Amino acid sequence: MKRRTFVGSIFAGLASASSSFAARLQSSKLKAGDIPTRVFGKTGEALTIIGQAGGRFPLISREEAKAIVRRAYDLGINYFDNAHSYWDGQSEEVYGDVLPAFRKQVFITTKSVKRTRKEAEEQLHLSLKRLKTDYVDLWQIHAVNELEEVQKVFSPGGGAIEAFEAAKKAGKCRFIGFTGHRDPEVHLAFLKAYDKYDTILMPLHIADPGYLSFENKVLPWAQERGLGIQGMKNFGNAKLMQNFSAKECLSYVLSLPIHCTAIGCTTVGQLEDDIRIAQQFKPYNAQQMVALRERAKGLAGPRLEDWKRQPETKVALGRASYAGG
Repeated sequence: MKRRTFVGSIFAGLASASSSFAARLQSSKLKAGDIPTRVFGKTGEALTIIGQAGGRFPLISREEAKAIVRRAYDLGINYFDNAHSYWDGQSEEVYGDVLPAFRKQVFITTKSVKRTRKEAEEQLHLSLKRLKTDYVDLWQIHAVNELEEVQKVFSPGGGAIEAFEAAKKAGKCRFIGFTGHRDPEVHLAFLKAYDKYDTILMPLHIADPGYLSFENKVLPWAQERGLGIQGMKNFGNAKLMQNFSAKECLSYVLSLPIHCTAIGCTTVGQLEDDIRIAQQFKPYNAQQMVALRERAKGLAGPRLEDWKRQPETKVALGRASYAGG
């Protein structure tokens, strides 16, 4: 039984004896369009501070995924994150089943893991076909993990960056950026290699400052560049939920100097909870942020953040970063 159906059944059975509960439930109903927006860096686009992401769709059915996307749009979300690799392309197809009817009202992103021009162009062509659109608002170099990828992406005469620049010039994407969650040093290397990105996507959450911190190392660079800054891993793949509330996790990220953050939901109830938090969001002050980081110190590290580089490979990265300039 879905969460909202269950709540509705309880309410129906107790309505006569619980009028005060009914009043509170009524007052908590979501209103469409109340999600705050921020200007997405140099793009100038006004995006809702939370966006609906397609990365967790493999955990649910296609019809459930479509229902989440439609509900996100109906409640006012205009930022929709995706990638060519998600669910072997089915996540993009879900967007293609729902979003074309609202194409001018939504900001759609997708990503490519390919590092050569030819392969990246092939992925974009297929992504556009799946999404049923002539263009994406944002196309991103996806999942940059190793320093060696800088040389591949920016290789003259065939590196993937040429596909991104050509797509932007041709109107197949409006903006370009890159993503990753393995090591902040790799993000910094990509920032140093190229100054024409419009956006960046990185993991940001309460425990991040304690280990290979993107918040401490990359976020200041992104701010200085005026990039559109996206967060992800808000809940630490749900691991932070053992020690922090959803409101604390999401409010922490939204209190950072970012523009929006991608939320991966597997139920409409989760989506509505996140939207409710966003609608009621009030930034934490500096003391509150410090207190949350202190609470997370015992959790920080590779056991929680298993998407980051493991300690045994960190030293090798450091040597490579200096050897490669």
